[in-house]
Amino acid sequence: MQPTVTSHSCNAAGVLQGELQSGTRRKHLQRSSQTSRPPGHLHLLDQDYLGQAAFMLSKVGTWNFDIFLFDRLTNGNSLVTLVIHLFNISGLIHHFQLDVVKLHRFLSMVQEDYHSQNPYHNAIHAADVTQAMYCYLKEPKLAEHLSPLDVFLGLMAAAAHDVDHPGVNQPFLIKTRHHLASLYQNTSVLESHHWRSTVGMLRESGLLTHLPADVTQDVEQQLGSLILATDISRQNEFLLTFREHLDHQDLDLQLAEHRHFILQIALKCADVCNPCRIWKLSRQWSERVCEEFYRQGDLEKRFDLEISPLCDQQADSVSAIQIGEFRGFRIIKTFILF
Repeated sequence: MQPTVTSHSCNAAGVLQGELQSGTRRKHLQRSSQTSRPPGHLHLLDQDYLGQAAFMLSKVGTWNFDIFLFDRLTNGNSLVTLVIHLFNISGLIHHFQLDVVKLHRFLSMVQEDYHSQNPYHNAIHAADVTQAMYCYLKEPKLAEHLSPLDVFLGLMAAAAHDVDHPGVNQPFLIKTRHHLASLYQNTSVLESHHWRSTVGMLRESGLLTHLPADVTQDVEQQLGSLILATDISRQNEFLLTFREHLDHQDLDLQLAEHRHFILQIALKCADVCNPCRIWKLSRQWSERVCEEFYRQGDLEKRFDLEISPLCDQQADSVSAIQIGEFRGFRIIKTFILF
């Protein structure tokens, strides 16, 4: 049943869409100003990283990696810096013969399309998820079976999985009749947008134009499958399938489809891995996600809409929200069994 259209919901959608459009125009202007910069301006290679940032990258495969500190040390460029480093040490730049300038341009576009005003769904979150994904990909039981394409897809999907996130959830977009909800027919609205935005930036940057068309198309489709798997409404679907595989002990990582499924599970785990971090990091993420929920609740109050679950600052404490969010943590507990 479609939600009733009200003037309040239309106004809320209008305000949100206006903010998104102005942000997009600003990003296009930023991109235009950057295209003329010479390659020498880019810090692409490991030897260019100095001081504490370089030391942190030497520990990039550890769970106590402080992405907040790393973002400060890289002057807000944690996502670009991290992904280029991971691509380099994983041999992906060499294997796929990637143009490092195009790679930097693509990653800069992705980083810019995250909304820095979002307390939680921003480029730092994307960098954090990418670093967690790298930790999972390095697990010996998994790493020995992964192809370069698997690693490429895993890191790329992690980096772009929430790109252009508006800072509100899918139910909010649906009840305000946001254009994205209409475009994607109220199904995996945000995840579909993240995927399509990523494909658009891949094509605009020309990062994969040197590869055969069928390979590029396959990469785009697999990225979509990975990013769409982060839809929290599909959590039980993936948990059930994963548990069935574990019960029957029939996961065969020699099979590409099984490796892809494990990449989906790994990305889902990386996306909700905040409780796995050391306390000082986990606490910061808890505060950030609560602040973003509360902002949505305030917006709903402003336009006289029903306040979404966990978004009422007067009724939902930080601890209550974290208990609710722990439902997503079940996927990690199951993954550990693997």
